[in-house]
Amino acid sequence: MIAVALPATEDCIDKRFIRTNERIRAREIRVIDDEGQQIGIMPPYEALKLARERNLDLVEISPTAQPPVCRIMDYGKYLYQQEKKEREAKKHQKVIVVKEVKFRINVDDHDYETKKNHVLRFLDEGDKVKATIFFRGREMTRTNLGRQILERLIKDVDEKAIVEFRPRQEGNTLHAILAPKKTDQKQQAKPAEAKPPHAPPLQRANQA
Repeated sequence: MIAVALPATEDCIDKRFIRTNERIRAREIRVIDDEGQQIGIMPPYEALKLARERNLDLVEISPTAQPPVCRIMDYGKYLYQQEKKEREAKKHQKVIVVKEVKFRINVDDHDYETKKNHVLRFLDEGDKVKATIFFRGREMTRTNLGRQILERLIKDVDEKAIVEFRPRQEGNTLHAILAPKKTDQKQQAKPAEAKPPHAPPLQRANQA
């Protein structure tokens, strides 16, 4: 008896290129029933007849095998389950958002602190931050002031951020990209030290 390696599940099917039922054109196919058992090698029309008798579909799950491997299954149910899995996977995907905070080279201390707090809040929420300075007219001769502001910001948020891109200039815009700093999970998971039990109070001996 020759052992044949078959796909473990129908999860490997790419539904963009899948062939089903009458669309299967191979001369012979290897057939697996709806319970995962091999039936054998036969012409597609015979396998399709078996599938129809069970009110199921014949689905080509391994077109490159010799001969191609097909499975009897409820194809509509399979597509529904795949779409459900894809929706669940999307729910757990982390969407990376880049928030932009704009500074001016003549920013005062109060405005700077306000914008810095915006940056810290965005980082705490897990978003990246693009800190931008836009130079207008003659301000292009003072780009060093803009660079000083961004370097000051990087220093001030150092405990919360990592620098993905240091300040760089593109035309009349200077910007830097900051990302949230990953917390040390080991420190978060570190259990609190157990406190020693309180010793019972000493009892005084009764005085005669």
